[in-house]
Amino acid sequence: MKELRSPFRDFPPAVAALTAVAFFVAVGFGLIIPAIPIFASSFGVSATAIGVVIGAFAVARLVSGLFAGKLVERYGERLVLGTGLLMVAFFTFFTALAQNYEQLLIFRTAGGLGSSMFSVAAGSLLLRSVDDAHRGRAQSLFNGGFLFGGITGPAFGGILMNISLRAPFFIYTITLILAALTALTRLTAEKLGHESTKPEGDGVAMRIREAMRIPSYRIALLLTFIGSWVLFGLRSSLVPLFVTEELGGSTTVVGLGFTLAGIANGLILLRAGRLTDLKGRRYALLVGAFFVIAGLFVLTIAFDPLLYIVAMVILGFGGAFFGSAPAALVGDSVKGRGGRVIAFYQMAGDAGMMIGPILLGIIKDQASFQAAFLATLILFLVSASAILTLPKGVPAQEDDSRPLPVRED
Repeated sequence: MKELRSPFRDFPPAVAALTAVAFFVAVGFGLIIPAIPIFASSFGVSATAIGVVIGAFAVARLVSGLFAGKLVERYGERLVLGTGLLMVAFFTFFTALAQNYEQLLIFRTAGGLGSSMFSVAAGSLLLRSVDDAHRGRAQSLFNGGFLFGGITGPAFGGILMNISLRAPFFIYTITLILAALTALTRLTAEKLGHESTKPEGDGVAMRIREAMRIPSYRIALLLTFIGSWVLFGLRSSLVPLFVTEELGGSTTVVGLGFTLAGIANGLILLRAGRLTDLKGRRYALLVGAFFVIAGLFVLTIAFDPLLYIVAMVILGFGGAFFGSAPAALVGDSVKGRGGRVIAFYQMAGDAGMMIGPILLGIIKDQASFQAAFLATLILFLVSASAILTLPKGVPAQEDDSRPLPVRED
């Protein structure tokens, strides 16, 4: 019998620890996603007010991104990561105790800063902990933690809401504390050692203006913006309405499409990371772009729920490549600790998730669902053409093989 190999076997301990953190965060986040609008509506507010609660968290993440990056550069990833998670846990706990809409809005928004600190610190440490030849696979493993946590969470969210609308927030608080403890206890210098061959450089953090001179970094910003627009903004805003209003499908059909998209993503997630490392960033992004373009095309011409499901599965495949390759491009560009550089990259993704639904909503209201999908397809085609300017093959390896010091906070 063939011995089962751990997917983390060839990676430094930081990758496994960060993936575990991602899983704990995603499980809890999956619990509260369906609970937030229902909990907010229990205070008797309008649909617009409910949307404000949902959007305020994302806005707080976006505006605090560079501040979180500066904290990472000054205090190190481990401390910022753990502190950020504990902040989100603190404000989530008080969200569960909210007695009116105003309290709910304040506490939910305040958690956005902690979320930004967590995501920037985790992204920085992940990209610094592995060399160029393993970065795509490491990113895929990390994304896998989010993916499987995100699938697990909603499965129990409905059960908890039947007990109490506040219950998901209390459980999320617990999973966030577990994530913080994992970060603070497993991401120490003693536990990580000095496995990475990528040097930290001269100790001066890379600046955004330096990174913007690098073509691959600029392309990564563009791709994460348009990728988030399509894979998160479009799917979460217009697609559910398209299925129920245009195709005559039920909410069960909507959920089935999203579930199958998640399964499709998970099935090739590690393979996508492997191709990103072994075939190169350009190759992986071209494969991913093919799937995204095909999925958008099927969605645009869909006339029944079955085609919607087919489109979602194809987009799920594309998402596996766009989850690892753009981040790997950023890792190739960053030299040393570059908290603000990584924060700016993540902010580009947040902007895509926020701007996309607004513009697509306007197009749908003025024209149709199909017009919004077609506009996205055209925009993606134009943006994806930048992939062709990337160099072929795998990234050039660093000649400097000095170990990467892991900062003890």
